[in-house]
Amino acid sequence: MNDMSPLRAPSATTTTNANANAESAVAVALAPLAKPLCYLADEVGPANQLDLMLQSAIAKMTGGVSPIAMSLAFQDWLMHLAVSPGKQLELVELAKRQALNWVPNGDARAEAEAHADTRFKGQDWSNWPFSAMSRSFVNAQQFWQHATSGVRGVEPHHSDVVNFTARQLLDIYSPSNYFWTNPEVLQQAVASKGQSVLAGWTNYMQDISGKKALKDDNPAYLVGRDVAITPGKVVYRNELVELIQYSPQTPGVYLEPVLIVPSWIMKYYILDLSPHNSLVRYLVEQGHTVFMVSWRNPGSADRDLGMDDYLRCGVMYPLQEVDRICGGVPVHAAGYCLGGTLLAIGAAAIGSGRHGEPAKLASVTLLAAQTDFTDPGELGLFIDDSELAFLDAVMWKNGYLDGTQMAGSFQLLNSRDLVWSRIMREYLLGQRNVPNDLMAWNADTTRMPYRMHSEYLKHLFLHNDLAEGRYCVDGKAVAVTDIKAPMFVVGTERDHVSPWHSVYKIHLLADTEIDFVLASGGHNAGIVSEPGHARRSYKVQPHRPLGAPFIGADEWIQGATDQPGSWWPHWHQWLAERSQAELVAPPPMGAGKVLDEAPGRNVREA
Repeated sequence: MNDMSPLRAPSATTTTNANANAESAVAVALAPLAKPLCYLADEVGPANQLDLMLQSAIAKMTGGVSPIAMSLAFQDWLMHLAVSPGKQLELVELAKRQALNWVPNGDARAEAEAHADTRFKGQDWSNWPFSAMSRSFVNAQQFWQHATSGVRGVEPHHSDVVNFTARQLLDIYSPSNYFWTNPEVLQQAVASKGQSVLAGWTNYMQDISGKKALKDDNPAYLVGRDVAITPGKVVYRNELVELIQYSPQTPGVYLEPVLIVPSWIMKYYILDLSPHNSLVRYLVEQGHTVFMVSWRNPGSADRDLGMDDYLRCGVMYPLQEVDRICGGVPVHAAGYCLGGTLLAIGAAAIGSGRHGEPAKLASVTLLAAQTDFTDPGELGLFIDDSELAFLDAVMWKNGYLDGTQMAGSFQLLNSRDLVWSRIMREYLLGQRNVPNDLMAWNADTTRMPYRMHSEYLKHLFLHNDLAEGRYCVDGKAVAVTDIKAPMFVVGTERDHVSPWHSVYKIHLLADTEIDFVLASGGHNAGIVSEPGHARRSYKVQPHRPLGAPFIGADEWIQGATDQPGSWWPHWHQWLAERSQAELVAPPPMGAGKVLDEAPGRNVREA
């Protein structure tokens, strides 16, 4: 699979006699993309194999965390703190103030600070001894937050690692996590006459025995029956993706189709969940012809697939197919998360004029997608040379990163909500979460090939090659400034994966019109934000034409207006304004070439 010739695929799935000549012409234009990028994954010689064996064994014991990186961070912090007497005096004074204020029900301000933590908002936490417990915990949090930040001379990344680790360790000992120190749990146990305790114990035993698997416990949400059910056809398939064309829902459609490239670290149906919250269904109901890329779930045999393969098979070839099916009209291309990053690379390669043009781009939409990785948020805590070496070791034996390992990293980033709150609710209160489509999707994990995962972490997250002009396609650097199509960019307010300040940095890189929207919610809920959803809103500024002066992210949000409801209609209107006004007859499904019924086979792969 490494030696993939341009557009190589069985003729029954990629070409027809009527289109052979046209596809051959595009194949010549795209031929350079069959070559590797200008960097390669590290070669693994005999000595490196020995290193990887040892590091892999260590990584299994540490959960993939590099003990070397962790120890270096703590050494840096401790040694600089040891030679900072001023900082030490500040900590002593803080400890004194906290000790003096630690009087049960005696300090209104201290009580207010304790109740500001959502874990201690219940009225029962105001009663002694629980008020003393919660206040002590909040004081400890404040002390260690101050102790692990602002120490002169500590490398910023090390400071962030120490601060994050201290916060995670403290969260373990929150009084809300334990039966005898949580008044809400005790009250529920008394009120239910012990039934909540029995239910929590049952939940715990089910989980540790493996009898309660989320997907098995959610028979109401099956792919192709309850989620991913917008009608459509698989019209193209290659080594990495299937291309789904959705059936039209209106008599007339906009001339320009919409192609969506989701991230390869997730199943695509996050954008096609239940009918009421499916972005795909919403778009087709507004008169758009929608195509969706569905990634295959790779295995051990795919270990050497790299970013060049993903760019070629996941962006360039699908664009070519959409161009063929729709008759050469411009395409509105949209990408979500890392799919948006990959789309930006492809759009830059196309815009440069040096890599062929599989289709004309009418616009480029990036949904919670970064192009500058200097500020990737807390995900950056797991990214330095030592951490990536241990991550490579984790992937080396199997040839891929298992989805459960990636899910564990995301849970760690938001452990208060995804770990400790769940433990308290399910094991202490005995309450199971009500299953929903988003939970079913979240449990449907994917894998990532060794080479590709290593390349994108090193060359995007670690070295920031795309933003700094070193990312190459066919040995030639590409830059976001090469994107010529107008851009619609969405960030989400509480995003732990793609912080919106980082997403906003597209303004520093692109030399085209950009409309930026800031949606409420997090990385997933902020994007899956259907009309009618309670408490949804978004912030937006009036359209700023090309050449308007740059404004920073914080200045932008101060001048933005808060709009109630979903941002989806705003995007639809933006697309409509950049499409031909007169609606046309829908293009035939696959232009006569149909391989399968949607959602296809890729999305069903375990």
